[in-house]
Amino acid sequence: QVQLVESGGGLVQAGGSLRLSCAASGSIFSINAMGWYRQAPGKQRELVADITSGGIITNYADSVKGRFTISRDNAKNTVYLQMNSLKPEDTAVYYCNADARTRFGHRGDYWGQGTQVTVSS
Repeated sequence: QVQLVESGGGLVQAGGSLRLSCAASGSIFSINAMGWYRQAPGKQRELVADITSGGIITNYADSVKGRFTISRDNAKNTVYLQMNSLKPEDTAVYYCNADARTRFGHRGDYWGQGTQVTVSS
């Protein structure tokens, strides 16, 4: 199994910044794409950003382009989300996702427990 643990959420005022981290651990053989998703109350979970294994190709939701930056450190099995110019509509629970292979040959889609981000106006 692969475990993902997010950290870095909190309460900030509009225009502020937060940096989310997600560290993967467990019986990891390799991690392919990693991403961040978010879910606001009463809404579907949506993709915020993802990044390929080499860290070169990234993808962002239109609503966060130019404000958020995803990056990863493969030596630490960690993905980051730098969030700048935060808006109240960014308020949500943010979840880390990883497409990973275990040392036992299983490939699966793994999720963290989520971290709350609240942006006040």
